[in-house]
Amino acid sequence: MATETASTTVGASNHLKRNVGMIGLLWASETSIIGSGWLKGAERALVTAGPAAIIAWGIGSVAIIILALVHAELGGMFPVAGGSARFAHYAFGGAAGASFGWFAWLQAASVAPIEVEATLSYTGHYGFAANWTTASGTLHGWGYVVAIAMMAVFVAMNFIGIKALAQVSNAITWWKIAVPLATILIVAVTHFHASNFSAGEGFMPHGIEGVFGAVSGSGIIFSLLGFEQAIQLGGESSNPKRDIPRATIYSILIGAAIYILLQIFFIGAIPAANIPHLWSDLNFPGISGPWAGLTTLVGLGWLAKVLFFDAVVSPFGTGVIYTTATSRYSIAMDKNGYWPRGTGKLNKAGIPWVGLVMAFVVGCACFINYSNWNNFVGFITSASVLMYAGAPLAFGVFRTKLPDWERPYRLFGGSVMAPLAFVVANLVIFWSGWSTLEGLGIAIVLGYAVILVTQVFKLNSTPLILDLRAASWLPVYLLGMGVLCWASDFGPGHSFLFHTPPLHSWWSDILAVTVFSVVIYFWAQAVALPVDKLRAAIETTSVEELPAH
Repeated sequence: MATETASTTVGASNHLKRNVGMIGLLWASETSIIGSGWLKGAERALVTAGPAAIIAWGIGSVAIIILALVHAELGGMFPVAGGSARFAHYAFGGAAGASFGWFAWLQAASVAPIEVEATLSYTGHYGFAANWTTASGTLHGWGYVVAIAMMAVFVAMNFIGIKALAQVSNAITWWKIAVPLATILIVAVTHFHASNFSAGEGFMPHGIEGVFGAVSGSGIIFSLLGFEQAIQLGGESSNPKRDIPRATIYSILIGAAIYILLQIFFIGAIPAANIPHLWSDLNFPGISGPWAGLTTLVGLGWLAKVLFFDAVVSPFGTGVIYTTATSRYSIAMDKNGYWPRGTGKLNKAGIPWVGLVMAFVVGCACFINYSNWNNFVGFITSASVLMYAGAPLAFGVFRTKLPDWERPYRLFGGSVMAPLAFVVANLVIFWSGWSTLEGLGIAIVLGYAVILVTQVFKLNSTPLILDLRAASWLPVYLLGMGVLCWASDFGPGHSFLFHTPPLHSWWSDILAVTVFSVVIYFWAQAVALPVDKLRAAIETTSVEELPAH
């Protein structure tokens, strides 16, 4: 077994370097959390749920914190590159692991282009970039060229090496945290009106359904994503047992606090004359970006200029680190045997260059199908949470079958928290809506096609433990989530079977998803790989990467 400071071997002579410290891991996660979501999330949530958006942020924060606590234990146990793409593989073999690995890679590859979209949506403020996007934020003309160029910069930044990249990321993240905190403080002191929370249509104009819809559809969960980046860099952590759990937990606590405060003070700062009768009509004519628009209206034009600059810096930092994560997932998919041998290949400097090229190509392809920020959000949220859903399932298996494995961080009440985390993940997927799940279904099929071709033509020599019994719950789970959404108010509406969806109240939605999730959770625990096969999966794909335990 490798020592704690040993390098992670991935090829015959090249390896990842374990030289990222605690701050590097923490800020890798934090820069992923504080991205374009802070520039757009507060407005989108207000439009969707009214001032009750603060409740939606509370729900979303609790949901993601629960998932982060589960991941913190797993990240400490298995500090390897692209860890989120490996947990289900260890617990359930290749048939199930391939699915969650694909979800992990897909969501990471999709985030960099959405950060590009967020940046360009603010460029209308500058005359030379006025025609890069349309009024709705859709890429237009030269906007596509600039977007592709930005993706190329994200990739180029990753070729400087992980240590230098972490130092750059640290500097960017300090700025990214300072600007929203300063904005909150300035607005709180100069412009805050508590009466705004009951203005317009009232506090909760669309009922609790509007609140739940905002959790997934308005960018709340999307904004809080990213705590897992410390886990994806586990193969490059200098002290993984100590730092990965801490970085994972601290990052989401900091991020959630910032986002909730941003929502409160965004609502409170809107001038009375600009509060619409319908919150969905909220608009700042002629001004790109909601926070820039708001600060301009209240006479803080100098702050708006800072925010326009931050509109480049914040998404840029997030895009760079998600490009990093995408390439680490490629290492995991290669080593697990899912993708052709070489997709995780490193150059002599220990940089996964093939994964970076793949991240660039797929990121550019995203501009074709999802050409504005709002269209991206639901899709990425669902793909991300599907990835997260695999972690609590694996968590339960490891608690039962690897009780003596060293856990630098041990989650209190894990036997309850794991199924709760699985329920939470599925509720977020459910609330994202039918149209999003349709697009995700197509993406899932494409992923399976790549994995199938790899296996049929033996493009990877890693022996794959498929074990169909251990994955017997998976098709029922994926199809079942689709059926539940289809039969609810988040579905396509009436169908040939019904005019009013059977699940037409918030409590029936939650009850149905909870019961279904609990059944799937315990089914998965019952059929998971036996201990010998579980350890074989770890030995085959990761043993040389793991510190001594």
